[in-house]
Amino acid sequence: MVVIGVTYGDVINPSWPSERVILVHDKLKIRDDSLYLFSEDERLSMIKELVSGWDNVTVHTSNKLIVDYAHENKASVLLRGVRNFSDFSYEFDLSLLNKGLASDIETVFLPTDPEFFVLRSSSIKELAAFNGDISKMVPPLVEKALKEKYGIIE
Repeated sequence: MVVIGVTYGDVINPSWPSERVILVHDKLKIRDDSLYLFSEDERLSMIKELVSGWDNVTVHTSNKLIVDYAHENKASVLLRGVRNFSDFSYEFDLSLLNKGLASDIETVFLPTDPEFFVLRSSSIKELAAFNGDISKMVPPLVEKALKEKYGIIE
């Protein structure tokens, strides 16, 4: 089975019994890239580094509909990480849309570890900008990148 994870975070587990896990960094955005702290290349690079130790996980970018990308890669499952009801509501609506486009592809929702369920990237970025301790909220690679972005030298 080939699984496509369209979000990265606590939901990826390298021990899943899957022949391949493909993480897709979705290039289709409604928002302007200027709203992101990190460029697309920076985000992609961090994701690749974070999963580099897992042989069955690869990272790709796509500017196609995720169901079209799934078909091209012979994937039958989309993994969506959810932290709370708002995430679930949004992801559920997307899953219905995707099911209407490709009835052969299933969406599986995985709740994040309770340790991360209230975290929003905007809150973490704000805390990092004030040199707050984010070490338990993000991987060390991301913590370092955030501190560099905000010019915090330790």
